[in-house]
Amino acid sequence: MPGQNYRIRIRSHLDQGWISWFDGFSIEHETNGETVLTGFIPDQSGLFGTLMKLRDLGLALIAVEPVEDQPGEKV
Repeated sequence: MPGQNYRIRIRSHLDQGWISWFDGFSIEHETNGETVLTGFIPDQSGLFGTLMKLRDLGLALIAVEPVEDQPGEKV
C-alpha cells in the first residue's frame, strides 16, 4: 500500500524547537492558535508514530485527514 499525504491539525502553536521531530512536514501556525502539519507518511505505522509524537508532546489532536493530490499540485 503506497503512502499518503496527511493534514494533521493540533490545538496550539507548535514551538519551533520541536520542528525537527516532524521532519518532512510543512508547519503552519494559524491565527486561531492551531497548528497544521502537512506531509507524506509512508504507511500506517508511520502515521501512528507521528500521532504518538504528538501525544508525547502533550498536544491536543483536532483532526487527521488524508490530502488528495491534485494533478500538477504538490502538497
